[in-house]
Amino acid sequence: MPQGFRPGADPLTKRSSRVVAVRKLARRKVRDERRQFLAEGPQAVAEALRRSGTVVELFASAPAAERYDELIDLAVADGVSVHEVTDDGLAALTETVTPQGLVAVCRYLDVDVPSSPRLVAVLDGISDPGNAGTILRAADATGADATVFPDATVDPYNGKCVRSSVGSLFHLPVVRGGDTATIVERLRADGLRVLAADAHGDTDLDDLIDAGSLVSPTAWLFGSEAHGLPEHVAALADARVKVPIYGHAESLNLATAATVCLYASARQHRRGAPQ
Repeated sequence: MPQGFRPGADPLTKRSSRVVAVRKLARRKVRDERRQFLAEGPQAVAEALRRSGTVVELFASAPAAERYDELIDLAVADGVSVHEVTDDGLAALTETVTPQGLVAVCRYLDVDVPSSPRLVAVLDGISDPGNAGTILRAADATGADATVFPDATVDPYNGKCVRSSVGSLFHLPVVRGGDTATIVERLRADGLRVLAADAHGDTDLDDLIDAGSLVSPTAWLFGSEAHGLPEHVAALADARVKVPIYGHAESLNLATAATVCLYASARQHRRGAPQ
């Protein structure tokens, strides 16, 4: 029996009361009531466990516990309750076609907007959790200080968003809730320039890069893949910025365009304005 499992305890099944209770976290209302969410797979679980006190419970199949014994040991050392589950119990807790054997119940991570940030991604009206999670991952990779999920945007604790972030949800501050206009005013008061990513914008990203205009602290506004930013939100920005298309592609998808914009800012923050 892998370390961490209670001796003599039968594996939990999909009908076990603990599994039935935890699977309800797939619903946002329940997540908000309990301020807990699910993270599945070894990568997400590993990143969650690196933040001591984040993981409340860990469910593992016997083969996964053998394979990822270091994670089980880390969970036990952090005082996490570890449960063995059967295949059907694991399937009840996961959303993927081929579960990877580990599911963690985690505490909510959201915080207020950090003070004096230099790079922030604000996601307005984005309903696709895959896109939102990928932007969160890009924000983490570029060293952003926070990613903001206002009220009109998909929940960062949605299962697909958590998976798409590939652990980045546990790395950088996530701000959840609030009105976009209020958030923008807060960021502007902190000295950030506000730029809206807009495929039809009148400012070219290359021109900003060439002029060294991205060296200052910046908040990027990103809208939905299908509709972009609402007019009243785009109007909050200091400029509407388009990513240039050099080839014949009609456009870039949202997550790709957001990654390009965030890296452009991060590069100038790292190097400073051109001489």
